[in-house]
Amino acid sequence: MASVELSGLTRHYGKRVGVKNLSLQIADKEFVAIFGPAGAGKTTTLNLIAGIVTPENGNVRIADQDIGGLEPAERNVAMVFESYALYPQLTVYENMAFPLRSPKFKLPESEVHERVTHYAKVMKIDHLIDRPIQALSNGQRQRTALGRALVRKPNVFLMDEPLSHLDAKLRHSMRAELKEMRQQLGTTTIYVTHDYLEAMSLGDRIVILDGGSILQVGTPDEVYFRPASARVASLFGDPEINLVEGRVTADQAGGLTAELFGGAFRIPLLSVELSRALPRDGKSGARERRFTIGFRPADVTVEHRYGDDAAGTGAAGTVYSFEPLGTKCVVTMTAPDGARVRALVPGRKQFRPDEQIRFNIRSQDLIFFDAGTGDYITRSSPLMEDSIHG
Repeated sequence: MASVELSGLTRHYGKRVGVKNLSLQIADKEFVAIFGPAGAGKTTTLNLIAGIVTPENGNVRIADQDIGGLEPAERNVAMVFESYALYPQLTVYENMAFPLRSPKFKLPESEVHERVTHYAKVMKIDHLIDRPIQALSNGQRQRTALGRALVRKPNVFLMDEPLSHLDAKLRHSMRAELKEMRQQLGTTTIYVTHDYLEAMSLGDRIVILDGGSILQVGTPDEVYFRPASARVASLFGDPEINLVEGRVTADQAGGLTAELFGGAFRIPLLSVELSRALPRDGKSGARERRFTIGFRPADVTVEHRYGDDAAGTGAAGTVYSFEPLGTKCVVTMTAPDGARVRALVPGRKQFRPDEQIRFNIRSQDLIFFDAGTGDYITRSSPLMEDSIHG
């Protein structure tokens, strides 16, 4: 069982925090993606597991063994670096065979050949086996680096942003292939990335790091649809989620209404959880609470508006910017209270800066956060799985 347990890991680089009191449990054969912005502590976490750096506090256990006193070569972990770290003077075959010929393994040449050729086929570089590294593309070098790690058959597979140097099209292709290879690997894998799509596509669970601390650990659906905080919500999505200040009121009959943009936009709601989150004091029976309200750009619809007296539902706004992206386009608008709102709309639509428009927001997909702390409170409507299990 190659489970991984991190307990209270802390590491500083001078005055800068690498990680702070980081604790995490990873199950055997689980694929965990560590996601966060630059400087969040992602690579530091991998280096602590690999033994490249030592913690000031805390410990690392692999397969129920405390490995704090072991050198990196003795931990039976394999790491793929962001820079590939291949030997340029060697061929693909020699690079992949190198760790198997080291003093630690000293495998017979027949087994070296068997492992290298097997994993070269898995990585689809068997036709490049005799080619020098300088003659490879970035994608082929990445496959070679992955293959060199795989031949060791490690207990834990560590990947430090392995696709970051690839162009967008190749990165998408390699992401799909990594997802396909996961079943073949059968190894506990910890994958570091700053790309939320990679994290959501590959991870059984996602660990969101920021400032050296864990903000949330959950499945892709959990961190996207039920983010632990407004900060977590802002890290997932492109364009990112809209976060605006608003309030929710309940009348004497219990009807809920969300008011956004200084009261210029009102949305009726049906949510038992949201009703429970409102204060219950007040002699009039009316209740209200301020929230930070989040909604995704895909949940915003935009319509052209001609003239100040043009009829229509929703809020009036002004186009701030328009970004065509082919089948989709991003419209950024200025709301009545001056807030900026992003919408993702069909690409066939065209908008001009300063054009007067009207926009609506789907009431089913609002996410409510505490206005003070930013902590997640609830959604305006439960997800389908919540309805099934709740």
